[in-house]
Amino acid sequence: MPPLKALSAFEAASRHGSFSRAAEELGVTPSAISHHIQNLEDFLGVRVFSRHAGRAVLTNAGRLYAGEIERAFGTIMGATRLVAPQSQRDHLFIASGPSFAAKWLQPRIGNFIGQHPEIGIRLSTIADLRDLETIRFDLAIAYGRPPVVNDRQIEPLLAERLRPLCSPRLIEQLDLREPGDLARATLIHSSNALTWTDYLRKVTGASIKARHELWFDRSTMAIDAAVEGLGVVLESEILAAEELDKGTLVVPFRQPEFEVEAVSYYLVRSAEAKGRSHVSAFEAWLRAKISAANLQTTSVA
Repeated sequence: MPPLKALSAFEAASRHGSFSRAAEELGVTPSAISHHIQNLEDFLGVRVFSRHAGRAVLTNAGRLYAGEIERAFGTIMGATRLVAPQSQRDHLFIASGPSFAAKWLQPRIGNFIGQHPEIGIRLSTIADLRDLETIRFDLAIAYGRPPVVNDRQIEPLLAERLRPLCSPRLIEQLDLREPGDLARATLIHSSNALTWTDYLRKVTGASIKARHELWFDRSTMAIDAAVEGLGVVLESEILAAEELDKGTLVVPFRQPEFEVEAVSYYLVRSAEAKGRSHVSAFEAWLRAKISAANLQTTSVA
């Protein structure tokens, strides 16, 4: 590791483009900044600033190093904000599955920020429900089976209706009229609450051997593939709402019996979330948005 004081001096000087301004920020003299940077150059074996006519300009190596150090300092600052109590008072930590975060939550989060500009939002994604044991969060929107999280309050949040979806031209190309016609299609698999095998057994009582199969580990990728006409995806209106509204995805089988409903989303509150007004505000907003989208909400019986 290079000297940390030297790194701090270099980061400030490169950001300000001035030794004197870096000295003002760090509360030291310009000569101290110059001394630290000289030590850093000795450690690296390259010049990071070229000095001429009383000015210091980043060299090519210095510009490259400054970009990497800036990212590293940003990571340290982010980690500090994540755990330092004094930096959390006005922030709300939300965790969500990647597809729900990208397809449903992120496009709407600006509305919450507009209503509550005093609340800072830190939105992170969880690939596995076990991640809830290791990350900092106030509220989590967990997908799949009810998560087991110690000292956390958990309740059902949202039910999704799953059914086959595909591009309009694929219906015409394959003449899709009933689930049995899916034998002529490519079935697109994604990580959701119901597999194609379970779905077909529920609605037809039998399995179907598809012409081809595609597997994705994110619903966003599976939906995009279906829009491109690569096959038929088993998805819900929650994540495919935009595509259904635009008509880039359609429902080939509209009969109610070809739709399967499952409680798939759960709201998880951290032990620290109790009594926090920011948490209550976000939860009220979330439920209002779910209701406005005409989605099936759930609650503890």
